[in-house]
Parts: sequence; structure tokens; C-alpha cells
Amino acid sequence: MTTETLKPAGPGGMSRRRRRRLSLGGQYGIFAAAVVVIAVLADWETLRLNFANWEVAKSLFPDIVTVGLRNTAVYTAVGFGLGLGGGLVVALMRLSSVPPYRWFATAYIEVFRGLPLLLIFIFVGVGVPLAFPGVNIPGGAAGQAGLALGLAATAYMAETIRAGIQAVPKGQMEAARSLGMSHTRAMTSIVIPQAFRIIVPPLTNELVLLCKDSSLVLFLGITLEQRELTKFGRDLAGEQGNTTPIIVAGICYLIITIPLSLLARRLEARQRRGQR
Repeated sequence: MTTETLKPAGPGGMSRRRRRRLSLGGQYGIFAAAVVVIAVLADWETLRLNFANWEVAKSLFPDIVTVGLRNTAVYTAVGFGLGLGGGLVVALMRLSSVPPYRWFATAYIEVFRGLPLLLIFIFVGVGVPLAFPGVNIPGGAAGQAGLALGLAATAYMAETIRAGIQAVPKGQMEAARSLGMSHTRAMTSIVIPQAFRIIVPPLTNELVLLCKDSSLVLFLGITLEQRELTKFGRDLAGEQGNTTPIIVAGICYLIITIPLSLLARRLEARQRRGQR
């Protein structure tokens, strides 16, 4: 007598395992049928000409790499650098024993996490020149884009860094203070380095998000040589009346984001193994 026959039979005399197998088989069958219907009904030649036109794709190189991909990487790097530095400062203010520091940090985090990034770009591109006439943000488009991305990234990274600092066992700080270290030295030499080892995976995910958010740079009124991937692809798609440039731009984004996502997952897995 098998194990399956010993299990309670449901309606129709079928065991639970048997019903589950039939249910999964039905779902797979529906999915396969949907794929077949789409494959049969789709106009693949029209899709190829409009979304995967090889001649149009070839005409994008090398400019999409030397201009679009390069600028995307620069804007992302500047925004991440500003966000990381600002996030560390705001996180320490958030953990400070001085009430005004905590109030400012809390207000900053809540405001910039709550605002759409598009509004921050418009504020940097329009509000800053109006508020400070004659003052130019250093770095041109890269400086403006980095500032907008950095303002938003600071709020998110501050919370990530704060959580990492609080995840470090309190005994680390107590041991350092017992050895005669000041609070500042113990924090910079003992606690913060351990916190950053903990938060590397989420910071990598934040870098992926910033890479995609750099597409909002187009709202800053950039020149042809300052275009990032989305702006580059959209302009060429409009000029050539073909969607292939946008698809190629999307592939370029994937070239950046997929390795970073894989790196984040590997770091998370390594961190979990280290905690066992």
C-alpha cells in the first residue's frame, strides 16, 4: 500500500497531492496555450522593423555608448557619491543626542522621501537659479543631475546607514569606550566600518535605482552632448520614426543594472552565510 493511497481522499476520491498536480498541470497548459496564441497572432515582421531594426540599431553606435551610456554613468556616480556622503551625515544627525539635529534629520528624510523625484529635478533646474541669481552649480549638467539625485538619495541612504549603525552590537561601542576611545573615534573606527559591511547590499540596490532615475535629467534642459540614455533614445526614435533606439537604450540600462543586481544578491547571500 503506497503513501498516497493512505492520504485522505477529497471530492471524487482524489488525494490532495493528485489535485495539486492536476491544478499545476492546468495552469501550465493555460500558460502554454496563451504563448502559442500570441506567437501565432503577432505580426513579427512589423515588430522586428519597428522594435529591432538592425540597420537603425547600427546607426546608434558608438554615440549611444560614448554619449548616452557615459553620461548616465557619470550622473549616477555623482548622485551616489553625494547621497552616500550626505546620507552618512544625516544618519549621524538622526542618531544624535542633540534635539535640533534629530529634528532637522527627521524632517529632511520625511520630506525628500515623500517628494517625487521629478519635483526635485524641477526644483534644482528652475528653483535654484531663481533663488540664487548668477550662481551656477559646479559641473554643469552633471552637477545639477548629481545634486538632484543626491538630494533624494541622501534621504534613503540616511535611513539605510542608520539601520546599519543600530545593527552593530552595542557591546562594540562599550568595548571601545572602555579602551579609552572617545565616542567620535569609536564611531568612525569601530561602528561605522562594521555598519557599512552590513549595508553594502542595500546600497548596491540604491545605486541601481539611481541609474534608472537618471533618466529624469532630461527635465534640466540639457544639450545634445549631455544626453543620458533615455533622452538619447527618445530623440533618435523621433528623428528616425522608429522605436529601435529606445529598445537599444533599454538594453544599455540592463548592461549596467543586471550586473549590479547580481552583485547585490551575492553580497546578501554572503552576508547571510556569515551570520550563521
